[in-house]
Amino acid sequence: MLSKSQISLLKSLHHKKFRSEHGLFLAEGYKSVKEFIDSAYQIEAIYHTPTIDPNLLKLSRKMNFNQISLSDVEKISTLKTPQDIIALVKIPEWPVLSANILQNKFSIVLDGIQDPGNMGTIIRTADWFGIKHIICSDDTVDVYNPKVVQATMGSIAHVSVYYTGLETFLSKIKLPLFGALLEGENIYKTNFGNEGLVIMGNEGNGLRPEIIKMVQHAVTIPRMGNAESLNVGIATAIFCSEINRKTYK
Repeated sequence: MLSKSQISLLKSLHHKKFRSEHGLFLAEGYKSVKEFIDSAYQIEAIYHTPTIDPNLLKLSRKMNFNQISLSDVEKISTLKTPQDIIALVKIPEWPVLSANILQNKFSIVLDGIQDPGNMGTIIRTADWFGIKHIICSDDTVDVYNPKVVQATMGSIAHVSVYYTGLETFLSKIKLPLFGALLEGENIYKTNFGNEGLVIMGNEGNGLRPEIIKMVQHAVTIPRMGNAESLNVGIATAIFCSEINRKTYK
């Protein structure tokens, strides 16, 4: 059984302010917890109901497991239908973001992404295509938001996500900058080369004008039908797929 203070701490992590203050976040569900167990993330504690899969327990005997009631799970969970396992995970301190770790590969840059579901989809997509680094503007949704963590389905354990002032960062980087824009070169005819940053914009407004000015290669996904716009998560997947297709040629 959890104490009132434990419940208070865990519930506070639903909010960014307290995640930052404590340096902790929650991951819910067998899939997500299993991915964190197998990653470099530090797990502070795992809370589970008596129905937890025993195979997970066998794999992780050194973990700080705590059996709690379904009632307690419901109190600390962010989900309408809570799952039977929740991990308390330490927010990592990533190495300083530098050009060196971004060279000879592609990375994703996010300018003002707000929707947790989109953020989760982008992280999951990056993981699928082997992209290890995502650089976000300071106003992009928090990667440790419970809805984002849930939407990544564990992929957040494999992708490093950084927050920074994009203008300053992009002005110093010496890599090709590809921007997703409505007016640009057809993505299917674009030569991406073998390295660069792919910059994706806000769901409603796209890239900010000050970021557009820094884009070296404007790239568009040509519209064939009548839809007004394309979801940023799907657009990111198309960019990643096209970059990989040309890499494997």
